[in-house]
Amino acid sequence: MSASQPVALLVEFASAEELLGAVGRVRRAQPDCAIEAYSPFAVEGLDEALGVRHDGVAPWTLLGALVGGVGTYALEWYSAVFNYPINVGGRPTASWPAFIPPALEMTVLGAAVFGVLAMLIGNGLPRLHHPLFDAKAFERASSDRFFMVVRAQGQNFDMQGAREFCESLAPLSINEVSQ
Repeated sequence: MSASQPVALLVEFASAEELLGAVGRVRRAQPDCAIEAYSPFAVEGLDEALGVRHDGVAPWTLLGALVGGVGTYALEWYSAVFNYPINVGGRPTASWPAFIPPALEMTVLGAAVFGVLAMLIGNGLPRLHHPLFDAKAFERASSDRFFMVVRAQGQNFDMQGAREFCESLAPLSINEVSQ
């Protein structure tokens, strides 16, 4: 690794309980670090231990639904009333029941598109290659190993101190990876 390239610690554990305990202890002892966890299955309580927030996608999904529904209804109303009014059998040009089905469909489409885009952006995707893939040990993250990544987040982060603290957790291995 070059000196200018930021480094993170990849810490390997044999069980979900060890990972869960380590995440909590590192989070309390190293406040200036960002912690990520990888496991082959969902570990109950890991989200709370990591401090994960679940509030990014829902507002964007609502915005997409509003943009899709209101925008489609407004477009239909404008085109039927002002832009190209047609008198069909004496019906009013602003016949709202005819505008509802397309507006409803675009509401669902807008919510889905905005929700998926918010999820992708929130997850930092698409990212075709992640530096963790270069770590040989990380190949077992999808089968039988549990990993924690500790990286600098604040200005006062001490990488050597973090390494020593992680060694006190008795992991299977600790590797340095680029970010």
